[in-house]
Amino acid sequence: MNEFNFSRSARMITAGMVLALASTFALVATARSGHGGGPGGFGGEFGLFGGPPLQHLLDSVNATDAQRTQIKQIMQAARADMKAQRAAGGNLHEKAMQLFTQPTVDATAVETLRQQMLQQHDQASRRVSQAMIEVSRVLTAEQRAQLGTQMKKRQEMMQRHMSERRSLEGAAPSN
Repeated sequence: MNEFNFSRSARMITAGMVLALASTFALVATARSGHGGGPGGFGGEFGLFGGPPLQHLLDSVNATDAQRTQIKQIMQAARADMKAQRAAGGNLHEKAMQLFTQPTVDATAVETLRQQMLQQHDQASRRVSQAMIEVSRVLTAEQRAQLGTQMKKRQEMMQRHMSERRSLEGAAPSN
């Protein structure tokens, strides 16, 4: 009976470690991709760091040429800062894999690395929020309201899409 309990406990601890490690990897991936951060997924939901998605967004709120120039500069600066942050912490994922694949996993080292990863994610989130605030100062209240409406519609559309996808996956025959 003790052997069964130990085995069950060991499995639960291992499963917990794997889930914690996977969660940490997800946070780092989000920070590294530049898609996480500010409220409403500001950094990635509309691709606000540049390119056609940013142009589409500015078109949709009828941004002036002056606003476009200012916002482009804000996003270029944010993109550069995010790139520097990623470079500074770029090997955290590799360190995590090294720790996880050791014959004996050092729980203290994993926790230290997790805290470093959270700090990196927090810095990225802060930078995206800062960019959002800077952009909010360039746009009018009406333009920000339009943006909020668009973000809400997009979020609802994505939720519907995910629900439909889950329904289809649930209906798929298993092999």
